[in-house]
Amino acid sequence: MQNVEQVRAVAAKGLEGDRYFLGLGTFWKPKPDYEVTLIEAEALEALERDYGPRLGPGEARRNIVTRGVALNHLVGRKFQIGEAMLRGLRLCEPCAHLERLTQPDVIRGLTHRGGLRAQILTGGTIKVGDRVQIEPVTSDD
Repeated sequence: MQNVEQVRAVAAKGLEGDRYFLGLGTFWKPKPDYEVTLIEAEALEALERDYGPRLGPGEARRNIVTRGVALNHLVGRKFQIGEAMLRGLRLCEPCAHLERLTQPDVIRGLTHRGGLRAQILTGGTIKVGDRVQIEPVTSDD
């Protein structure tokens, strides 16, 4: 895992340079919910506060860390980050693999707040500091 200042999101593929983009991820499958993962900075802070483990943004093994966005509410919703349009697909629950790579209690501390799996609908550049803009619900959603 490495931090970058910007990344190119590619529709139906993922984030350029990511291990899943390259087909190398541990649990990779050619499915839309392996394109992008997000996690709330607040969830990582709550994990440390409530359970003890301290994970840095990269240690959470999610592609994008947000602040001030209720990611669980984005399941089934379209949202834009930078130039890229995404759709939230499902929660990204923590797994035993994540706990093995990090610390005990990570699963317990991140259950139902481990992030969001999203599909890239329209590609483009995403930069650190870009805001998450949630699309209004329409009859097409």
